[in-house]
Amino acid sequence: MGVEDQAMMARKSEGLGERPIKILQFLTEYQDRRGYSPSIREIGKHIGVDSTSLVDYYLDQLAEKGYIERDSRVSRSIRIIKELPESLSGRAKPETAGAKMLSAVGKAVSDAAAAVSEVATELLSIPLVGRIGASLPIPMPETSSAYFDSYSSVEIARSLLPSREKIGDLFALEVDGVSMIDAMVNDGDIVIMKKTSTANNGDMVAVWLEENNETTLKYFYLENGKVRLQPANPTMEPIMIDNPEQVRVQGKVVMVVRQFKSQ
Repeated sequence: MGVEDQAMMARKSEGLGERPIKILQFLTEYQDRRGYSPSIREIGKHIGVDSTSLVDYYLDQLAEKGYIERDSRVSRSIRIIKELPESLSGRAKPETAGAKMLSAVGKAVSDAAAAVSEVATELLSIPLVGRIGASLPIPMPETSSAYFDSYSSVEIARSLLPSREKIGDLFALEVDGVSMIDAMVNDGDIVIMKKTSTANNGDMVAVWLEENNETTLKYFYLENGKVRLQPANPTMEPIMIDNPEQVRVQGKVVMVVRQFKSQ
């Protein structure tokens, strides 16, 4: 019996098609190199499939056959628990200390992801629709796609958000500037906003200044028939608007996602 016949028999006995085999090979090589699993889109790109649903189908096959474990609610949570026979894997099983260390790291990352999923059982994908000025007002973009593509979003554990907030009412903005730095909102941070057209004094809001077609993130105050947009930075002056009708509230901050930058 030739080598090709043996490989065909082995493939049949394992009950896996060509694409699931390619996926498992890719998962093994990717985790050996990086210590964690690839994303669904990376897997699809590797096997030439655009549909994430089809990739999910192949991953479900691998899970049913006992090759992997994963939590579909948690990104990059795939854990390899059984390898392909060497006749199908196309490579010898790594024996180096470095490979063993990377495998252990990958297992630790997957285990940690699984543990996180038990605590925060639901990840919400909140659309990231643009930038907001936390300094001087910035011009409104013609469309949100001027800044971000259709796949831009922020994943937030449901347990971190106020229980009263509805996911359909939330959107995210990237902060541009340091006028709210004393409120722990820095340049590059992400603010999770609740859609609203009204604000109470002291609310941190995103507003559109209609007359100048500009947006800004500030504390809102309505005083003596005028609007004061107050920065949280002692080096900056408030923005005073004589006509409140020129101030259109777009949303209220409900959460800040800090973005730590390496020095």
